[in-house]
Amino acid sequence: MADLNVNSIGDASGGNTATINGQTPTVSNMAGRNRIINGDMRIDQRNAGASVDANGAFPVDRFTIFNGGVASKFTAQQNTTAPTGFLNSVVLTSSSAYSISASDRLGIRQGIEGLNIADLGWGTASAQTVTLSFWVRSSLTGTFGGSLTNNGGTRSYPYTYTILSADTWEQKTVTIAGDTTGTWLTTNGAGIQLYFGIGVGTTFSGTAGSWAGANYFSATGATSVVGTSGATLYITGVQLEEGSVATPFEHVDYSEMLSRCQRYYEAGTVRGMTSNYTATGAFLTTLFYKQEMRTTPTLVLIGTDLRFDGSSLDTSATLSANQPSNTMSGVIATGITVGGTYQNVGYATYTYTASAEL
Repeated sequence: MADLNVNSIGDASGGNTATINGQTPTVSNMAGRNRIINGDMRIDQRNAGASVDANGAFPVDRFTIFNGGVASKFTAQQNTTAPTGFLNSVVLTSSSAYSISASDRLGIRQGIEGLNIADLGWGTASAQTVTLSFWVRSSLTGTFGGSLTNNGGTRSYPYTYTILSADTWEQKTVTIAGDTTGTWLTTNGAGIQLYFGIGVGTTFSGTAGSWAGANYFSATGATSVVGTSGATLYITGVQLEEGSVATPFEHVDYSEMLSRCQRYYEAGTVRGMTSNYTATGAFLTTLFYKQEMRTTPTLVLIGTDLRFDGSSLDTSATLSANQPSNTMSGVIATGITVGGTYQNVGYATYTYTASAEL
């Protein structure tokens, strides 16, 4: 185990400041500095690495496809190609050579909850500077783009980065002065939207490096990945932090990162006993979520093994939520066909997904 070198140096006020291995602890290099969740692309609760292409689909947790209504132009999925120090990336692959029109916007994004960016003070005179850093690899070279926007799409900051060598991992950093105007949510809504564009038309592209009162998803002149059939763009190690310097990526324990993701989406299987039901309906169980979710989620419930008389499988019963909240929901069954009238013994196994995504 390496030695931990702790020193003390005098500060301007005559006191002492500790240094650890040559670094002074600050807000920017302490735990919790990364506002991006799952920036190393490790968590994929939905697809287990399978590709997706639909608008709003999540190739990995917290990162979603946006395609502006132009379907089937690229696929996205978790991948094991990654730079040193990382296990995974997300890869976007062009499905054909597609010519971007003015209103097209294609790529991936992450919405950052307002509660997690409130301290940045955006929309006020005290707005703090942030630095975006990430690792990227592409089969193409040139200038690529993305943006940061507010929830209403009334403020945006287009940015660019340059890929110098094809099929080579490169780390990029972008420093962004905090926006002193506009409305930036500090609630459980989307505080900041981070976009990586791979094909954005002129209507939704703006001048890089400055704030604009418009809804831009990328920068003017950025390379269109979807313009080349089979072109790829890999991204991982995404970090957005306060300050003007990019610090090393904040690696977080897997179980903790999974818990953070489950505030927005979770899936599972429940098996339990049920009783006191009739042929018209039954209360099965109370489903307690693994984490307090961002808001009351959209629940999808599928009965995989419903036996209301203790033995006979009921394939006709339908499950639904009852008085759901952001911490729990009742689960009821209707349309029961086995067991006759009043019964006392039975059990149910069902799967569920709960989504409270931004």
